[in-house]
Amino acid sequence: MTWATVIIFLLGIANFAINRAVFDSEHPLLSRLPQISRTLGSRAALISEFAVLLVALMLSAKGWPSFAWAYAAYTLCNGGAAWLILTRRV
Repeated sequence: MTWATVIIFLLGIANFAINRAVFDSEHPLLSRLPQISRTLGSRAALISEFAVLLVALMLSAKGWPSFAWAYAAYTLCNGGAAWLILTRRV
């Protein structure tokens, strides 16, 4: 296991925590949605998050450590969007 794989894995844990915090935030935008949309939306978000994590891990394991930087940028964008939502700036 390389350093890039470890970094991507740790950032993946952070991304799942970010998603969970946003969906548990009771943000007015989310509370306006019907319950079925919230349930399906949160599941779809977690599935797509897992797919992105899996692809990044597979590519880094195959010798593309630069994907650690790309996944870090992705995590930074997720964190920025979550910060906007959690602090009610959106």
